[in-house]
Amino acid sequence: MRHQSPSSWAAISICIAAVVHFALGFSIEFSVDEAHYALYAKHLAWSYFDHPPLVGWIQWPLVSLTSSEGVIRLIPELLWALSALLVYQVTLETHRLIQGRNAGYLTTTLPSANLCGLMAVLAIIAAPLPHVLAIGLLPDTLLAPLSLGLMLMALRWTRKDRFSIADWVITGLLLGLAGLSKYTAAFTAFALLFVFLASPKKAWITKAGFWMAAVIALIVISPVIYWNWVNDWISFKYQIAHGSGGAWAWRRVAAFVGIQIACFGPLLLLGSYTFLKNCLHSQKLVLIALLSFFGIPFIIFAALSGGGSLPHWTTPAWFCLAPFAGIGLAKAWAIQQRMTIRILFVGQILICLLGFGCVLAGGVSAAAIKSNPIADLYGWKVAGQKASELAVATKAKGIAVQNWTLGSRAAWYAQPLPVFVLDQRQDQFDLWFGQLPAGASVLLINWSGMTFKPPIGGNQAFEACEPLDSLEIVRFGQVLSKFDYSLCRNWQDAEIAR
Repeated sequence: MRHQSPSSWAAISICIAAVVHFALGFSIEFSVDEAHYALYAKHLAWSYFDHPPLVGWIQWPLVSLTSSEGVIRLIPELLWALSALLVYQVTLETHRLIQGRNAGYLTTTLPSANLCGLMAVLAIIAAPLPHVLAIGLLPDTLLAPLSLGLMLMALRWTRKDRFSIADWVITGLLLGLAGLSKYTAAFTAFALLFVFLASPKKAWITKAGFWMAAVIALIVISPVIYWNWVNDWISFKYQIAHGSGGAWAWRRVAAFVGIQIACFGPLLLLGSYTFLKNCLHSQKLVLIALLSFFGIPFIIFAALSGGGSLPHWTTPAWFCLAPFAGIGLAKAWAIQQRMTIRILFVGQILICLLGFGCVLAGGVSAAAIKSNPIADLYGWKVAGQKASELAVATKAKGIAVQNWTLGSRAAWYAQPLPVFVLDQRQDQFDLWFGQLPAGASVLLINWSGMTFKPPIGGNQAFEACEPLDSLEIVRFGQVLSKFDYSLCRNWQDAEIAR
């Protein structure tokens, strides 16, 4: 084993991580987002309220065959493995570019391309947050390999300064699929355009292939445009409002940066710093253009974080940074910074393992249910089955919850019952199940991790709510959460105070 090549070690490392993902995928229930996107596959459409459709389309074959979380999670696991392999390949191509153009400017010879690729893969494996997206399918899980694919095409363009027709077709398809994955794919498209603009020759703008790629991308994303057109552009409006967040504050930006370092690890930062210090000499504009696959989305998300953001939004950008970090880490390894790299790698892996163990244990807090975020991953399956039984027994019109984050698990685990979200916010559930009819009676689910007062009396919603039953979720002797069920009668179709 000691004599394994760096490429073999990279493959072995990816396989080990994939096996861990596979085991965890069969051990826990769907998270709120996973259930929501699995419902996309149950309700196929040209697009959806909050995201483009590929995250639902790609799950449809498995969702139509099974409801097993572990089987459905094979998709994100394979996408993560593909992303890691692409990180390795992009690292090799970046290494060739630097050696070819900067050979006379490097302060010392670069380490081997395969060692750089191994370091890039290990940096990704040691990053905690990408493992979450490797187990649960999110739009960012899809966007990561597509962004790396576009980065690979950008490298090919940079090295050859020309494209064949096949290259243009592939680029157009990758752009289109990225657009079907998430709206923020526009940032990746800007980075690709930056690479073209950084080219000394601008002949690409007169090439038929360039415009053919643009047309192909537009054709691929046309379902999203058509769906929004017939639905009053609700998805675009929602994302613009969602991205702007709330009142802007510098402290949120500082928190965003701190959370990013914690979620993706200092190993990527050390490698990137070493790369910028030792490898960014001749052809700076070209390398900076390639670095924009990380820089453009990260800077935009950092600016938006002043109004609020989620840490996983930058995941595709970090995957695109990993090849540069891998070259930098290999360089640092060669100049005797091995102890630092070992300490960071082992520390980050221990954090990942601690996180995996915490998830399997059901969290660490038994005293305060609300303070245990892991509780959200257990109990919804049995709670949904109980809700179905109670709804049938009481002849309820369906199930009601008071926040959309509760609705996705209820709709997945209690299907085919309709789920009505009792708030004033328009969301995907309104498109799937419509509005709750006046005079209807429903089964109301209240979860201890996000409790609400029953919407009854005065100008509320229901005439009365009658408690029916409750269900405690216990794992390894600790109570994780509690579900309360009530039969709420005679919906008044009035405005609900959230």
